[in-house]
Amino acid sequence: MTPKKRQLLFERFKAAKPKPTTELNHHTPFELLVAVILSAQATDKGVNKATEKLFKVANTPAAILKLGELGLKQHVKTIGLFNAKAKNIIATCRILVEQHHGEVPSTREALEALPGVGRKTANVILNTAFGQPTIAVDTHIFRVANRLGLARGSTPLAVEKELMKTVPDEFKHDAHHWLILHGRYVCVARKPKCPVCLVRDLCEYRDKTPADG
Repeated sequence: MTPKKRQLLFERFKAAKPKPTTELNHHTPFELLVAVILSAQATDKGVNKATEKLFKVANTPAAILKLGELGLKQHVKTIGLFNAKAKNIIATCRILVEQHHGEVPSTREALEALPGVGRKTANVILNTAFGQPTIAVDTHIFRVANRLGLARGSTPLAVEKELMKTVPDEFKHDAHHWLILHGRYVCVARKPKCPVCLVRDLCEYRDKTPADG
């Protein structure tokens, strides 16, 4: 994709949704961290349903530690892989209390040292909680970037690096949110909704679905 088309693509995304953000409900960086850890291989809707009740009871590292692993599991048992996720969240809360005064750190190194936090999760926290221009490449963004011709790569890291290099600086902070929403609701996996896509004419995907498809 040419720089001119890339610029136009993000201008359209911005015009359609000027202030995009995550669909995970949260009020603090810590709530966001817990929600993102829970969201792996789970829907945002399912996570929000669980955290709505959890955060009313415990929404700080100290409060969740007091709840304990068994208590936490009772709140997140509707979410896939809840046993492993609860264990990671408890371990993460312990580190936050002991090493970071109960606060979520704002550096990649410190975030990725937390149990259950990989590069993608760290990017989400850095971007959404701390305003850094990071791009977290999940399955949606990986698919959309390759389909559009926006950034091609065989791994999420390769796509992330290409996006960081080619997305215009003015759009970099919000690019993650626009692309994930586009992948979730328009450029879906099995049958992309090309007829209603606002960047169809810019997209380099060869197998676009027809208007009657």
